Amino acid sequence: MSDTESKEENVVEAEEEVVEEAPAEEPVAREEAVSEPSTEEEVTEEEAAPAAEPAAPEEAAEGEEEIEVVEEKIYTIPLHHVWVVTPRGMRAPRAARDVKAYVARHMKAEEVALSNEINSEIWARGINKPPRKVTVRAVKDKEGKVIIYPSKAA
Repeated sequence: MSDTESKEENVVEAEEEVVEEAPAEEPVAREEAVSEPSTEEEVTEEEAAPAAEPAAPEEAAEGEEEIEVVEEKIYTIPLHHVWVVTPRGMRAPRAARDVKAYVARHMKAEEVALSNEINSEIWARGINKPPRKVTVRAVKDKEGKVIIYPSKAA
């Protein structure tokens, strides 16, 4: 009897597994049916979004032009003194400060900001070895704020 009981249990377990699998497939199909219209809605939103996205980069490009450039100069800033007077572990921060001070002195500005590209260029070889010289493009707006960008020629 134990053999028949175990066979019956196996059959019952197998039927339960089949029953469990069948309902699991149906909700998936229902979810797909439900998700399809939302996908269409998402596609509609995505179609609208790309139309807005190109406008944003144009606005960003115009944002640089909207600065109303009063003065723009290209400088090659020597940084060899940073290597001489600064301890090895503080050279890159000192070089960044010196670039800002140099541009502030030469453009007669109080507010100077480094762009991410120049900062990356100074820190490219780490804190110990900043470049010996940097060529930059300094742009001054009508409010007197100067932003330092990498030179296009360099």
